[in-house]
Amino acid sequence: MTMSSTEAGGERQVEKVVIIGSGPAAWTAAIYAARANLAPLVVEGLPSTEMIPGGQLMFTTEVENFPGFPEPVDGQELMHRMKAQAERYGTRVLSDDVVGVDFSSQPKRLSTAYSGEIWAEAVIVATGARANWLGLPNETRLARSGGGVSACAVCDGALPAFRNQVLVVVGGGDSAMTEAEHLTKYASQVVIVHRRDRLRASKILAERVLAHPKVRVEWNKVVVDILGEDFVTGVRLKDTRTGEESTLDCKGVFVAIGHTPNTAFLKGALALKPNGYIQVEPGTTRTSVPGVFGAGDVIDDRYRQAVTAAATGCMAALDAEQWLAEHGR
Repeated sequence: MTMSSTEAGGERQVEKVVIIGSGPAAWTAAIYAARANLAPLVVEGLPSTEMIPGGQLMFTTEVENFPGFPEPVDGQELMHRMKAQAERYGTRVLSDDVVGVDFSSQPKRLSTAYSGEIWAEAVIVATGARANWLGLPNETRLARSGGGVSACAVCDGALPAFRNQVLVVVGGGDSAMTEAEHLTKYASQVVIVHRRDRLRASKILAERVLAHPKVRVEWNKVVVDILGEDFVTGVRLKDTRTGEESTLDCKGVFVAIGHTPNTAFLKGALALKPNGYIQVEPGTTRTSVPGVFGAGDVIDDRYRQAVTAAATGCMAALDAEQWLAEHGR
C-alpha cells in the first residue's frame, strides 16, 4: 500500500500519492489513482468561513450541466457521490488542512494543521479557487441556501428561477462582462452594477455587451445589501459619488469580482502564474517540481467548471502514475 523510508533510525511511512483538496478534481484523481493501485490519501481540508470540504459545489443547490444527470443534482449530493466512489476503490481520507510543503527533496513533505507531517512520493494539488465575495451577511446566507446569489453564471444562469427575470451582475472586468453576456440568454434584463464610470473590461468585449438590448449599467454604484428572505428580491445600491442609496428590484445577483486560487500554503514551492494560479506544462498537469501535479480550478483561470476540473483530475492521476513508474516508485 505505502512505502517506507528510514528517519532517525526508524521507519517512516511514505505515501505513493497524496491528493490535496476535495472538489471534483481531487475525487476524480483519487478514483483513477485508487483503481491504479496507488493507494491514494486525500487530505480533504477543514471547514472555514470561506471554504468547506467539497469545494464550491457545496454551495450549489442544483447542478444541471454535469454529464450523467438528466435531472438536476444537488451540488452536495454530487460531491458526496464522488467521494463515496473514490472510497469504494480504497481511497483513504484525512480531514485536515495542509499548511505547508517542502518539495525540495524526495520524498516530498506536507505539514498539516493537526496530523503532523505526511511524506509522499507524488503529490496532486487540487485545492481549487474561491470566489471573491462582497462580504455582505445576506450574500453569504442566500448563496449557501440557493436563494439566488451566485458567483458562476455558466453554472447557474439557466436555472428556472432566473429565466425571464431581472438579474444583477456586480463587477466591471472581463469576468463580469462574460457573465452578463451569458445571462442575456435567459434574463429579461441584465443590470451591471459597477463602482466606477467606466469598465475595466477589454474594449471589444465591453462594447459588445453594452450594445446588447437586454443590458444596462448602474454606473458609480456599489451593492450595500442584498434583499430577500428565502430568495433574492432586490439589491440596495449606494452611489459612490453622492452617497445616495436606492433599491433595485431583481431576482438574482451574480458576483463577478474575480477568484482567488487556494495556493497560499505553497509559499513559493511551485511556480505560479502572475495571477496566483499554479503554472503547469501545456497539455499536462506537470508543475515546476517533478512529481508534483496540479488539477482543477487551482490551475484553471478560464473555464472553472466541475466537468473541466474532473477532467484535469483524471489527467493528474495518469501523469502521477506514469511519473511513479518511470522513477521506479
